[in-house]
Amino acid sequence: MVPKGKLIAIGGAEDKGTDLETGEIHRNNLNFFELGILRRVVEEAGGTNAKIEIVTTASTIPFEVGEHYRNAFGKIGCMNVDIMHIRTRQDTLNPEYLKRVMECDAVMFSGGNQLRLSVTDGGTEFLSIMKKRYLHESFVIAGTSAGAMAMSKTMIYEGNATRAHLKGEVKITTGLGFIDSVIIDSHFEKRGRFGRLAQAVATNPSQIGIGLGEDTGMLITEGNKMEAIGSGLVVIIDGHDILHSNIADIPDGNPISIENLKVHFCEKGNGYVLGDRKFLMEISDGAVVRKKVDVE
Repeated sequence: MVPKGKLIAIGGAEDKGTDLETGEIHRNNLNFFELGILRRVVEEAGGTNAKIEIVTTASTIPFEVGEHYRNAFGKIGCMNVDIMHIRTRQDTLNPEYLKRVMECDAVMFSGGNQLRLSVTDGGTEFLSIMKKRYLHESFVIAGTSAGAMAMSKTMIYEGNATRAHLKGEVKITTGLGFIDSVIIDSHFEKRGRFGRLAQAVATNPSQIGIGLGEDTGMLITEGNKMEAIGSGLVVIIDGHDILHSNIADIPDGNPISIENLKVHFCEKGNGYVLGDRKFLMEISDGAVVRKKVDVE
């Protein structure tokens, strides 16, 4: 079934909560990605009157992060924003939260630890409602950093970028499963995560890897057509045509070898069709051609 909803996966900006590569918990300057991406989220959700729910499950500093999101949306005129501080699986049963997720126009997952999202929401009625609405309604699901990485069925949950060329260093599990055909990684350029995503794709060559730079995102419509948004770079990694890979035959800890891995770089306004594995110079929507998506 072709989804009627939209996914907006965003590469993030500053760290929030636990840094999985160092094991440190710290508070950085919570300057969010440029407001241009938030404006696009609001636009796709129906405008400044849209009802948006922020889910802070992934963060270890949920109240601080939630208020920063509320303030950021307020700066662009969207005031109908509430926060769901879902910390446990028991919280997902809260009738108030279930009612709110059934009535809102968009849900946005904060950054932090993507494993918290999959462990807390996986298999719950809360997640089931979002999936049904995404399939059958014009419903927007957005997420930044960990919130973006958890959108796919196959999810990276751990992997030190400096050791990602070694088999077994990239840890994969099941994400929230809004889309089956991609693996998403965030903070892609700043943290040097090309090797991490390449190994994830090499072990799952039917998936398309999406590496999101900071202040950058991908808008996914119909579960198939993607448009790069924001000011940075999106890297697409396609493993369908791999000719040689040693990853199934070598012991853990050995360097991997891959031949014919395809890579595309996308700037804002470029696109990609997942089903056809086709790069698009520009996104067309009927008679409208978007050569660029302005970010203010």
